[in-house]
Amino acid sequence: MEEEKFDCIIVGGGVAGCAAAKVLADNNLKILLVERGDWTGAKNVSGGVLWGPTAAEIFPTLNEEFSLEDAPFERVITHRRLSFVSDQAMTSLDFKSANYLSRPYNGLAVLRSRFDRYLGEQVEESIAKSDFAEDSLVATGILVDRLLRDENGRVTGIKAGEDEFHADCVILAEGVNSLLTRSIGLQNGYVEAELVGTGIKEVWQFDPDLLEAKFQLEGITGMSNEFVGCTEGVEGGAFLYTNKDSISLGMVLGLASLRDKKKSPYGLLDSFKEHPSIRPILKGGKMVEYSAHVVPVGDKRLIPKKLYADGVMVVGDAAGLLLNTGKAIEGMNMAMESGRQAAMTVIEARRLKDFSAPQMSRYQERLGESFVLKDLNRFQGAVHFLHKPEMFRRYPDLINGIVEKTFVVNGRPKQKTSEIIREVVAEQKISYWELLTTAIEGGMNL
Repeated sequence: MEEEKFDCIIVGGGVAGCAAAKVLADNNLKILLVERGDWTGAKNVSGGVLWGPTAAEIFPTLNEEFSLEDAPFERVITHRRLSFVSDQAMTSLDFKSANYLSRPYNGLAVLRSRFDRYLGEQVEESIAKSDFAEDSLVATGILVDRLLRDENGRVTGIKAGEDEFHADCVILAEGVNSLLTRSIGLQNGYVEAELVGTGIKEVWQFDPDLLEAKFQLEGITGMSNEFVGCTEGVEGGAFLYTNKDSISLGMVLGLASLRDKKKSPYGLLDSFKEHPSIRPILKGGKMVEYSAHVVPVGDKRLIPKKLYADGVMVVGDAAGLLLNTGKAIEGMNMAMESGRQAAMTVIEARRLKDFSAPQMSRYQERLGESFVLKDLNRFQGAVHFLHKPEMFRRYPDLINGIVEKTFVVNGRPKQKTSEIIREVVAEQKISYWELLTTAIEGGMNL
């Protein structure tokens, strides 16, 4: 029956799905947000940093002033650190700024299962204020089996168990394991190992005072630390983010590289935790959570050529939206922006009463006009540059070798910096031509 049909069904209650649902509810559309977990984000094990103003633009309550205890996020990132790791040493670039405490925040550390639950609650509040307070809903604990399609192939709803739900449009925010996206031919039947990685993460809990002392935190401030060279030559890196009373410590590792080098992600993480610069950090903490999941690695070849079809659009991880420029790993902000642009396309389509593929293509056009596809296209060279094999071993060893010899005092005549550099370069068997071309390539792409 027509009165039982939704304007839009959103599949997936992560950051992309909640962003789309919030925009639609705020614009007074009749929606159904479906999440297979017991609450929005219940199945999201990842934790990281949400960068940029997009989240606060969609969810304005994030601009409110919070105490650490009341904040829906973990901490505001005011301290950035990039570390180059070799077997016994670590060199770090370190930056702090109180300016990052200004709202909207530049970066928020989040634990997804907690943060996404807050986003779902915000969606429900917007629904309650709409004309469809009794008809729109956030439905949890529902696994979508397949998409409904009419005789012309247009997506008309979803089927979950014995139940069918119909809508003018469906937004797929199902994550990187995009089974529904594949079922309608928008993505290949399989994803190449070179285009995805495995993310593994542990949450270590600390006494709050000890945590703040370890990382020089005060109030709501937090730190993010990325590590290069700690993966025994496997493509990838490690991360550490401070939460309210814990840290998220983990790695993102290329699946193809793990396979080729016959390495275990668990073994690499355990080895990293024993590094002399990491082991003291964990002292006094207790590991309370472990998780692993598949993630995009930032290669735009993972993005489907078309992010839309008749009556359907694909957002977030299902669309392969992630970027690593070496400055930050951006994924959640891109997912939220894609959810917003998909929602705006639905609003326009409803006004025109046209949910055909040509109208849905406006979503991809909108995404192309936003920072999402502009940045993904502009910095694709950085993605490939950062994934070069020498970045995961040789250059971190080179940096630490130079710094270590620069600071050593051994009772012998001191070397000039130029002499130290020549000596370490020779030890690492790196040509000056390679150094020059790498410097030029990095300067052009990063």
